[in-house]
Amino acid sequence: MNKVVSAMTSAQNPHGGQEATLLSLYTSMMHWGAIIATPGYTDPVTFGAGGNPYGTSVTVGQDGKMIEDVEAAVKHQATRTVTVAEWVKKGNQ
Repeated sequence: MNKVVSAMTSAQNPHGGQEATLLSLYTSMMHWGAIIATPGYTDPVTFGAGGNPYGTSVTVGQDGKMIEDVEAAVKHQATRTVTVAEWVKKGNQ
């Protein structure tokens, strides 16, 4: 309860339900009382990783290698999640 969370996903094809997967994960997280920190469109790196505002998603080829370069988007999402957690922590003091 009152934990800040964020989700990422991958699929084997570009339209493999990544957004639906993230939204489903967030439904469970809301049930737990979590505070969801999505990347939204808070940084242009989101577009370089496919433009998913709900969380970073990547397509993985049959060889197991990521097709898109999502490293910057992952770092942004992780930093944003930590930042939101810091805001929540300061508000609880």
